[in-house]
Amino acid sequence: MHTTKEYLDIIEPRISDPGLPASPAGLYQPIIYALSCGGKRLRPVLTLASAEAFCGDPMRAINQALAVEMFHNFTLLHDDVMDNADMRRGKPTVHRRWNERTAILSGDAMLTYSNILLCRGTTADTLPKLLEMMNKTAMEVYEGQQLDMDFEQRTDVTTSEYMEMIRLKTSVLLGCACALGAIAGGASEDALRAMYGYGEKLGLAFQLQDDYLDTFGDPLVFGKEIGGDILNDKKTWLLITALAEDKDGILRHEIESPSAPAEKIERVRKVYTALDLPARCHELIDTYVDEAIASLDHAGLTPAARDFFAAIADKSRTRTH
Repeated sequence: MHTTKEYLDIIEPRISDPGLPASPAGLYQPIIYALSCGGKRLRPVLTLASAEAFCGDPMRAINQALAVEMFHNFTLLHDDVMDNADMRRGKPTVHRRWNERTAILSGDAMLTYSNILLCRGTTADTLPKLLEMMNKTAMEVYEGQQLDMDFEQRTDVTTSEYMEMIRLKTSVLLGCACALGAIAGGASEDALRAMYGYGEKLGLAFQLQDDYLDTFGDPLVFGKEIGGDILNDKKTWLLITALAEDKDGILRHEIESPSAPAEKIERVRKVYTALDLPARCHELIDTYVDEAIASLDHAGLTPAARDFFAAIADKSRTRTH
């Protein structure tokens, strides 16, 4: 198995130059810009590593790794338009640097190009499986986004509803990334299901940690100001759990008649801390990490491959950005 850095060295030049035409520049330059804004590149790393785990050659899934990263960034482009977001990874969003019409059209092109990449270098046996996995995942991601939007108008969202929303919006794409690599690598159906389950559980842990860091992280390490979820009354596991347990009604008051931003963040954080939510959130993260690692036992991996994926999961317990 390669190291994570070695996988990144493989994928990063191809993300920087994915083979798009130069013209019309108004369509393709925003795509290159969006891809250049960085990110963890976790999804393509998982795809390459999964392929290597089953066939010994990460390059067998290079196009699928590019496809999953292209799709992921397409969703971010459109999410930023829907959220009216100004910044993404410390840089102006595409619709701010250009305009909304450009962001929508370039996002559409990214979606289609992702499908083109997915089909490259495949065989007659693997292509139907790759398409089925990617298309199923795409529809689930859209469903998750719709649920997230629906939650904005509700105050009765349950934690189980929230976990299903983040499973659809976030986790299934990590499961898909692992599955695409496994398919390209010739994995058995049992191994494919196990790797998908690993990615799905890992995604739940990642999203819960993101929720935690948005409220309790170090802004210098996290890369952005904390408290955005609180100020936007975003339905996270923290807020949903606290709303159900806050007997003093502080949270509902802050939603209906919010204090000044800094004061609101501080008041809500105090409620979360009083309810021991930071520790309880990390207990839940640990549960999903443990379940992700347990899934690896059914994938028929070599010890080295299992250790690689288990290490990624373990790091998600304590990551700070």
